[in-house]
Amino acid sequence: MNNKVKILDSTLRDGAQGYKVNFSNTDKLTIIHLLDDIGIDYVEVGNPASNPRDREIFELLKDEKLKHSKVTAFGSTRRKNTNVYDDNNLKALLSAGTSVCTIFGKASLFQVKTVLECSEEENLKMIEESCRFIKVHGRELIFDAEHFFDGYKENKEYAVKCLKAAEKGGADLVCLCDTNGGTFPFEATEILKEAKKAVKIPVGIHFHNDSGMAVASSVGCVLEGASHVQGTFLGIGERCGNANLISVIGNLQIKLGYTCIPQDKLNKLTPTAKAMASVNNSVLPYEMPFVGKASFTHKAGMHAAAVLKNPHSFEHIDPYLVGNERRFPASEISGKAVIFERIKSLVPTLSPDGKEAEQVLSRLKELESIGYQFEGADASFELMVRKKLSLFKSYFKLIYYRIYTGVGTPEDYNASATVKVQVGDELKLMAAEGNGPVNALDKALRSALEEFYPALKNVKLADYKVRVLDGADAATGALVRVLITSTYNKRRYTTVGVSRDVVDASWKALEDSYEFILMKLDETK
Repeated sequence: MNNKVKILDSTLRDGAQGYKVNFSNTDKLTIIHLLDDIGIDYVEVGNPASNPRDREIFELLKDEKLKHSKVTAFGSTRRKNTNVYDDNNLKALLSAGTSVCTIFGKASLFQVKTVLECSEEENLKMIEESCRFIKVHGRELIFDAEHFFDGYKENKEYAVKCLKAAEKGGADLVCLCDTNGGTFPFEATEILKEAKKAVKIPVGIHFHNDSGMAVASSVGCVLEGASHVQGTFLGIGERCGNANLISVIGNLQIKLGYTCIPQDKLNKLTPTAKAMASVNNSVLPYEMPFVGKASFTHKAGMHAAAVLKNPHSFEHIDPYLVGNERRFPASEISGKAVIFERIKSLVPTLSPDGKEAEQVLSRLKELESIGYQFEGADASFELMVRKKLSLFKSYFKLIYYRIYTGVGTPEDYNASATVKVQVGDELKLMAAEGNGPVNALDKALRSALEEFYPALKNVKLADYKVRVLDGADAATGALVRVLITSTYNKRRYTTVGVSRDVVDASWKALEDSYEFILMKLDETK
């Protein structure tokens, strides 16, 4: 049995149709090389007939060297009642210069009659003649049977005729598309088996995720003989997205013994996912299977303690297989074993027989009882541990701050802050204006400290979140939690502060932000 499953990534074509997704040509080149580096078989780049930007990327790719991936151009069958040799879409497809082309055509009688508004026979000719046109020019050809699953349920005889027309035209593979994303896995596998009986060439699948079943349907169809899977690397795409290839690859290769990408590339799944999310200007969802930050995170004390004894107790695979890692976030429900594991990662010399874990756990529960939360605020957690264990040196001391706010036009600064700090034996007083009290406070603090610590010029505030913890009871005097995410060069970290005063909570998170990076810079000296 041949257990190789070929993977076609459509992030740059189908994925680019997703909500709020917009790739520049530089982004596209980055994504192509990321996919090539992990061994994706086909990278579908776009439709050269659809817009100038897609045509530009194909020109740029003519000078690019790829190690593994085949770049694929995408287009439609010829227009109805048009000579195939006069069709501009097909000419554009060839002009892209790729060794592989994908042509899509309708495989649903409903779509043929209501969307194309042509006869059944004309649509079959469009499929066959378009496939033959591409094959005559020496290209590898994938035929995407659009709306195939719905078309099969409507009129299976006609849907199968569409596949046979593509096969007769010379297609190397027919791909069954669940274009509306409404097919159940049990339906998909039964229809796939019938489609495989109808043609002699390989059969692939392409599922959309409108019912949340794209990955399940993809895996099920491979088990029934599909040898080619299309999707997008992060599951992005029009409406609810496409089958997430990360989950498809993880399940097929790790659990079912299929080969989707080279085995030595599996551990690049997580870093590649992070890089792809960054290019997409998005955050990789914490809960994304296999590669998300929460995928192998154990918060409950009993669960975490069990994982420390044997990871198999609450993990379906070893996270390191996909380049991810096991995490034990500090929380009020964490047990002593988990806290010690966290402390040990920060201070490896500590003895498990000491009282350190108990002391830190006690302090952790005390802080969380007043609203602190250290999940997602690892920088503040590390500072808390080091301060509790007397392993932290102070870099500065706040003497006072003053905030002044008023009403101004949107173009004007509407707040100012004065900060006085002590660094060693020196006092520094600085003032600054900002767009709001927190921005003014940050600017004043930064100005006061940069004279002593010039590296702080590279610290940027990337995100600021405020959550009201007891607003229903306390109204404007509610307890608030502030999370500040900062970056230093390429390092990203989060700190937390809690108070009934939003500015005070922000100060605590800001103070941690600067103390944390100064501590880390000291460690590298």
